[in-house]
Formats: sequence, C-alpha cells, structure tokens
Amino acid sequence: MPPIAPGEPGEPLPPVEPAEPPVPVPPLEPGPPVPPEPLPLAGSAAAGSTGGGSTAAGSAVGGPGEASTDGAVDSAVDAGETQLIAVPEEELRGALEAILLVVDEPVSEIVLAQVVEQPTERVAALLTDIAAWYTRQDRGFELRRVAGGWRLYTRPRFAAYVEKFVTDGQQVRLTQAALETLAVVAYKQPVTRSRISAIRGVNCDGVVRTLLTRGLIEECGSEPDSNAHLYRTTTLFLEKLGLDSVAELPALAPFLPDDVEALADAHG
Repeated sequence: MPPIAPGEPGEPLPPVEPAEPPVPVPPLEPGPPVPPEPLPLAGSAAAGSTGGGSTAAGSAVGGPGEASTDGAVDSAVDAGETQLIAVPEEELRGALEAILLVVDEPVSEIVLAQVVEQPTERVAALLTDIAAWYTRQDRGFELRRVAGGWRLYTRPRFAAYVEKFVTDGQQVRLTQAALETLAVVAYKQPVTRSRISAIRGVNCDGVVRTLLTRGLIEECGSEPDSNAHLYRTTTLFLEKLGLDSVAELPALAPFLPDDVEALADAHG
C-alpha cells in the first residue's frame, strides 16, 4: 500500500469568540393562594362520597379527619351556637317550682323549656318526676297536667280547710261608715254620690268604692240632669241579707226623726 502524501496546508480557522454570559432569570413571585373549590355534598356527612371518593375517609381531599366542605364547617358552627348548656337537676327543679308558683293558668312544657333554656324532653320528664315526688311526700298541694299544661293545685282531701279559710276571709265586717252608706243606697236607690253625702253629712267617695269592690252595690246608669252616676244594691246584697227583693227591707220610718227629709233637702 503506497504511503499517503500529506495534503496542502489549509487556511487557518478563525478564532472562537467567547460566549456571552447567561442572563439571570428573576425568581417568580408567589401569587395569592387559590382557595379550593367546595365539593358538593351528597347524602349525609358520614356517607359523603363525591367523585368516587369518600369524604369520611379523607381520600378525596386532604388527610383523614380533615374538613372537606364549607357546608360541613358551617353546620358544625351552627350546631355549636345552638347547643344548650346543661343545668344541674336540683337547680332546674327549683326553677320550675318557682315558675309554677306564680302562674295563673296551666303552662306547657314547651314554654317552660324556653324559659329555662333546656330540652323539652328533659323538662317534661322532670315535671312528671316532681308530680310523683309530691304525691309520695303527701304534700298539701299537687302538680297536675291539665289543659295541655302544668299547674299547682291544692290536694282534694284538704279542700275543707281551704274552703273554711277562704270563707272566713270574706266575712270581714263592714265599718260603721260603710253600713250607713249601704243603708242609704238600699233605701234611696237609685241614688247619686252627692245625695248619699248629703244624707250622711260627710264625703262618701271612699266608702262607695269599698262597697263597689265588695260587690254590694253597682252602677245603674246616670242622672239625666247632672249625668252623675246612679247606684243601687246588687243581688249579692240580697243574698247576704236573705231577701228576695229590696221591697222586703224593714220599714225605716220608726228609726228616723220626723224632719229627716227636711234635713236631707237642706243639705242637698
């Protein structure tokens, strides 16, 4: 094989220009966090499967036990706001008894529960327990459920004592002034206050109010000339005296002086 003859020298290569240094790239600034889109609720929170994943197991978003929806959080907050504070039983019992002592008509469990801010079921159960406890203790009063509510009543076997107390309390004697005013009304009815005062010689407004309160006299219209109220005796007055009508009142003439009418007219 013959040797290869060297070729003619070629042109020299141009010098290599140095490369420009790389331009530094500024770091990216973090943008505002993008809130995750709420997942739609399906069924109950326990079942809570959305998009094939189980919310309860935490496999769809986040880890186990992590809240996955805004709705669930709102529900939890609402439940916390309406949660009732438990009251000790003794305090609750005393509160119910105090309320029942001042009511003038049966009050329902719902109203009582709203006042004491406790569940209605707990209040109803405690009221039943209180009623049974009063019966076991043989108290002079009892707690009854009537007309859809609860109220304290005196026990029937003590009715005679209660009746005697009430009856004796109503048998308060009238004052001398009240008896005199009542007699004037009985014999001069219908009569005005000014006429009564003229006959008695003193102001009788207070006594008339007392007789009205006792139910022994009543208003029966007004006088045509002066529009003053007229008064007469009531049915209760006849019952107290055992009379059928005012015509059965005893004659007054034997007990009066001869010039009583003249004296009344002079004062009138």
